[in-house]
Amino acid sequence: MGGFELYAIAFGLSMDAFAVAITKGLCLSRMRYKYALITGLFFGGFQALMPLIGYYLGVQFEEYLTSIDHWVIFALLFLIGINMILESRKEEKEKCDTLNFKNMTILSLATSIDALAVGITFAFLHADIIVSITVIGLTTFILSFFGVVIGNMFGSRFKSKAEIAGGIILILIGTKILFEHLGVIN
Repeated sequence: MGGFELYAIAFGLSMDAFAVAITKGLCLSRMRYKYALITGLFFGGFQALMPLIGYYLGVQFEEYLTSIDHWVIFALLFLIGINMILESRKEEKEKCDTLNFKNMTILSLATSIDALAVGITFAFLHADIIVSITVIGLTTFILSFFGVVIGNMFGSRFKSKAEIAGGIILILIGTKILFEHLGVIN
């Protein structure tokens, strides 16, 4: 997996967190950068942790799945992408309990479950997991931080578009990996 694919995956995975961060920004009567920083740390931290867990799970089962790993990677990224697109169509009622630890932990877990599955694909691709989780965590931190700022400034116009874009990116990457393995593209 090249650098472009890693950054595209990081960007795609970050879109759920970015969309939720926008809703967090909507809850603020005035911009508080402390909230943006804490939101970025929660979402970025969980987005880095979950692929690490997935990677170690994938390493444990790699020998059993090597012959079909490209299909597993494609299926996981495709399903995650479709789910993100479908989620973008739902109306959410977000509580404005911006810095509640329990709420932030639940939101961070919810937005990073797909990163767990991506971590499994990293094991099959023999990706450098430290570089991968660093890029994913930093990308999510930055986008979440600015998501709070954007949400506070512009409102909810970008939430569903961000989730759709993230879903499409993941589907395209999964398809590219499958086609490369099948020899359709180099």
